[in-house]
Amino acid sequence: MVKVGGSLVSDRARLCAVLARCAEDSVAIVPGGGPFADAVRTAQTALGFDDALAHRLALDAMGRMAEVFCSLEPRLAIAASVEAVAEALAQGRAIVWDPAALKAGCPDIPESWDITSDSLALWLATRLGAGRCILEKSAPVPTTDPEALAALGLVDAAFPLFAALYPGQIVVRGPDSVSEAA
Repeated sequence: MVKVGGSLVSDRARLCAVLARCAEDSVAIVPGGGPFADAVRTAQTALGFDDALAHRLALDAMGRMAEVFCSLEPRLAIAASVEAVAEALAQGRAIVWDPAALKAGCPDIPESWDITSDSLALWLATRLGAGRCILEKSAPVPTTDPEALAALGLVDAAFPLFAALYPGQIVVRGPDSVSEAA
């Protein structure tokens, strides 16, 4: 499982290299929402709609980044359900998850900005029984502690909870570092 931060769009070469490495393996990619999620935040501030709607729009933003990722790396394809991701992995293929199906609601996932693609990557990794979840970040990663990562704003507020529930290894990579979260 590899969560590719949408903020990596600011470093096209690194983004393309990460996607190319993923395409060579049987891996599920969880896209961050990047500039599309930023547009949702801006619109919510300007218009004042609730967090539940913002959450659903952010899921759409992740889906649009999934399309961008597949455009940048043609060996990748999109899966729109957890089951489709599992099937692709069973066939040994790399796949990009579009979480749009979660817009119908999921009892494990509160509809707020406390949950972003970081926590969703751990949620999906847990559901699929993935042994490792890698988060590719655009910012340096100075710590491995999930609480500290959340306090620094490097992951979302719910990440420590999802990390505690995930039995596998968590690796957080910045542009120059690799850190394993507890």
